[in-house]
Amino acid sequence: MTCELAVVGAGGAGAGAAYALRDTAVTVTVFEKSRGVCGRAATRRKNDCTYEYGANYLKDEDERVTELVTQELPTEGLTDVDEPIYAFERDGDIGEGRDSDEHKWTYESGITQLAKRLFAETDATVHNGVQVETLERAAGGWRVHDVDGTDHGQYDAILLTPPAPQTADLLGEAAWDHQDCNSLRQTVASVPYRTVIAGMLHYPFELDVPWYAAVNTDKAHDIGWLAREECKAGHVPDGDSLLLAQMNEGWSVANYDTHPDRLLEEIAQRTAHLLDDERLTDPDWTDHQHWRYAQPEDSVDRDALAPAADHDLYFAGDWVADEPRLHAAVRNGLEVGATIAGDR
Repeated sequence: MTCELAVVGAGGAGAGAAYALRDTAVTVTVFEKSRGVCGRAATRRKNDCTYEYGANYLKDEDERVTELVTQELPTEGLTDVDEPIYAFERDGDIGEGRDSDEHKWTYESGITQLAKRLFAETDATVHNGVQVETLERAAGGWRVHDVDGTDHGQYDAILLTPPAPQTADLLGEAAWDHQDCNSLRQTVASVPYRTVIAGMLHYPFELDVPWYAAVNTDKAHDIGWLAREECKAGHVPDGDSLLLAQMNEGWSVANYDTHPDRLLEEIAQRTAHLLDDERLTDPDWTDHQHWRYAQPEDSVDRDALAPAADHDLYFAGDWVADEPRLHAAVRNGLEVGATIAGDR
């Protein structure tokens, strides 16, 4: 018997789940609030540049995901980021980091290719620009309603993949009068998240540094992560530099409502100071992104989520996985997809 599954979110976990269900009797319908896919592993294009402003790359740290990316999915445009990751602390001295030689992948046309290629292998229907607001527990399944009040139909089961705070909000608004709803919502809401402001700074010249990115290891600097998009094949025209500065939690929270012009001016000044290069105070173009829920700082208690399956409700994402990384989110999606297939 065919099972109708609604997936909220087309990020790495949602795409992984759809892929795991591709040869099963489960029909997958995905609702994604943004215009694209891959969630916080996001790609943007501007002025002949392609850049990742959320998750920057995919790590080669999970055997199943590595097999998926290098053997099962098309590999055209898959590229290594060869330069190392360096580290710095509050004093701003940048030196070789502990993970300087880790294997990093992206795609020449952007990291969103990962989710696009996963969905392309399935028969899943993806509805972009649909923000789910209310879930209604109905006889034998769930009904899905968006922020405009549109009823998107009934499904036998539902998989929630947004960041934990947004998933908790969905449970809080759910038309579901059951004691498990409150306990599940409290469990999900307990996952702490880091807020990050990302600034993109473009320059018509090259930087002479030996690293792809530098990470602040003591979380005591205003900049948490500084990466060079020109190190990724196909991302930046030759001779240019495009820096991604992801600001640390404290700075991001304090400046979340600052006007973008002032925000980017401050980010450029801090970047110039960190690299001791006054030219960097004056980028020729910029971009920015606010991530209210950028990264979970802990994972959820999976045992506390277990009762949800009795109600045809499932969860997946980096906050459900063991670590807040793209490969972990994809792996968790694959695992949860297999669980859903086994439960049907």
